[in-house]
Amino acid sequence: MEGKDLIYCGIDWAERTHDVALVDDSGQLLAKRHITDDAAGYKILLDLLAEYGDTEESPIPVAIETSRGLVVAVLRTGKRQVFAINPMAAARYRDRHSVSRKKSDPGDALILANILRTDMHAHRPLPQDSDLARAVAVLARAQQDATWNRQQISNQLRSLLREYYPSALAAFEPWKNGLCRREAHELLRAAPTPTRASRLTRTQLQAALKRAGRQRGIEAEADRLREIFRAEWAHQPPLVEDALGKQMLALLVQLEAACAAADNLAEAVEEAFPQHPDAEIILSFPGLGIQLGARVLAEIGDDRNRFADARGLKAYAGASPITRASGKKSSITRRWVKNDRLNHAGYLWAFSAITASPGAKAHYRRRRDDHGDWHAAAQRNLFNRMIGQLYHCLQYGRRFDEAVAFPVSASAVAHVA
Repeated sequence: MEGKDLIYCGIDWAERTHDVALVDDSGQLLAKRHITDDAAGYKILLDLLAEYGDTEESPIPVAIETSRGLVVAVLRTGKRQVFAINPMAAARYRDRHSVSRKKSDPGDALILANILRTDMHAHRPLPQDSDLARAVAVLARAQQDATWNRQQISNQLRSLLREYYPSALAAFEPWKNGLCRREAHELLRAAPTPTRASRLTRTQLQAALKRAGRQRGIEAEADRLREIFRAEWAHQPPLVEDALGKQMLALLVQLEAACAAADNLAEAVEEAFPQHPDAEIILSFPGLGIQLGARVLAEIGDDRNRFADARGLKAYAGASPITRASGKKSSITRRWVKNDRLNHAGYLWAFSAITASPGAKAHYRRRRDDHGDWHAAAQRNLFNRMIGQLYHCLQYGRRFDEAVAFPVSASAVAHVA
């Protein structure tokens, strides 16, 4: 606003109400409001901002302690910069203004506004991602959470079966993701205890496999299961075994729900992600499929101005090392402050790329043999290189090129292979 002092807004977010504070460039409190978390409250907030000079061409920047929710969605319309301040960082700023450690919601709103007034250059606004990229982020993160939840419940079920039902674990061992398969669920539902499993007939076993959707090798598989269930196994006392069986059935319901949620969200990701313009470039990289590619897009977004260069993206992903120096001592270690979701996706990406790309495999072997890296360090170095390549390709709209990405000699690749 030419000729006027700059205005900064801070919002202390809560579940039902929010406190708002506006300060000018000198730190003077101009206005404060207590608004509700609904459409009426949002209108009061926007009217307050407009009263103090907020326009579409020159919006007032806002600091808030969350990056999600309807109030953030309302504020992100137009060109307004919204800064999601970490609550721990905001707590450090509180000590600047008071040594008594007092705390109040209006006071926190004022502190957030002053953070922008004094240190806006040190904080990063929320990226201006497209609606499609944000929708993909919602689905990809939800699918990732569902996958983690499914694995956690599966581990709990495995631990419980080890206590009283080892024959079930032996029966499901040849199956990939055994406890998450429908065959396992049908069998456990039909026989929640090893005693009942030993009484299952071939007909009952075949019927359970058919209910699970199995179409081939049913008779041979039923014979294998029958032989395992009728072998000699240690047993809990009958009453304890029955009680554990009921506990297992309750846990099985949770696992089936988690499996269904993960599968449904995976289908939603497969539908949404290919529609994004960046999907073609991301999927051109070895080791990235639709699910993993969607997770990468979810964390880096499609705002080309979000990262100043590839180094910023590498640090954000936790792929690049960090140097800690004090006096004459210096150490280079992995990053602990990072985007954990992107870092996890990068681990899987690098692991898959080793087998999908000859150049990636040669790079990994070179880090192991020539530099003496352990497996995790070599994989992290490969991820560091490939995410830098992804940054370049997205900036210039180019697909992955194996010869350009890993310009190694043919003899070196043949030696690694």
